[in-house]
Amino acid sequence: MNLATTYMGIPLSSPMIVGSSPLTEDLDLVKRLEDAGAAALVLPSLYEEEVTGEQMSDFFSSETHEDSFPEATSYLPDPDTAPGDQYLEHLRRVKQAVGIPVIASLNGSTPGGWTFHASLMEQAGADAIELHLYHAASDPELSSAEVERQMLQTVWDIKGAVDIPIAVKLSPLFTAFANFALQIDKAGANAIVLFTRFHKVDFDVIELEVLRRVELSSSADLDLRLRGTAVLAGRVKASLGITGGVHSALDVIKANMAGAHVVQIVSALMRHGPGYLKTLRTEVEAWMIANEWSSLEEMRGNMSFQRIPNPAVYERETFRRMFQ
Repeated sequence: MNLATTYMGIPLSSPMIVGSSPLTEDLDLVKRLEDAGAAALVLPSLYEEEVTGEQMSDFFSSETHEDSFPEATSYLPDPDTAPGDQYLEHLRRVKQAVGIPVIASLNGSTPGGWTFHASLMEQAGADAIELHLYHAASDPELSSAEVERQMLQTVWDIKGAVDIPIAVKLSPLFTAFANFALQIDKAGANAIVLFTRFHKVDFDVIELEVLRRVELSSSADLDLRLRGTAVLAGRVKASLGITGGVHSALDVIKANMAGAHVVQIVSALMRHGPGYLKTLRTEVEAWMIANEWSSLEEMRGNMSFQRIPNPAVYERETFRRMFQ
């Protein structure tokens, strides 16, 4: 049974890769994930603000203490250490520990920061970089057109700064999502990953505090991602990835039929452990045999919007009928 796929031009043994999460922070765990059948790994995101905060802390520490007493220089940070060096060192260690592709993840905040850190990731050996283009868009003075322009500029800039493939991870919160995805594709993205999962927000009305939490996903989260992927399949050159909501073999099959080249699995592995990847593969293969499919490639996209003559009319008619 052939589960092979190609993602961003990189051949993979299967579409099941481990998404950006604490799962890829531990060196021993990434080895176990590879042994269990992970086709690739996405490292946790490097946030530019964290690196900037470290730099500022080091600067003020140096300015405040370096002349306080003779031994001060023994505990000051090394001024020659590159920003984000701890992340880059982890990237190098993971690359040495596994034989599968390792994808770095970057969440920048300034034009220079995006390109600077992307270049360092490439130099550290990343096989590709996933750009987490998250924007809160809570400033009422900033138009949607300007938000999208900034995101597109980020993709253009990074494509000009590195030679390795880049994936762009998007949120579903765009007025004309499909059109923006087409622009991301034209800007040179090698993959589009759907969709960012947001944290939950609640209020403590007694203590007057904002409560934030991140919950593990379930298969119920998959439907939005299936639709987004089905809309783009066959319409963009970029590979398509789904992140969020993939928990069962049937979820993997559905994602493939929508048009996804890979699925990023996190919550299911946090619940069941690395060995669950073997279970998923066995069950996917069993389903394909039972339904007479010899490869994922031949079924990919067979439930996408590309198979519908007029998707807009189809969706409106479906919506109308559901509420009658």
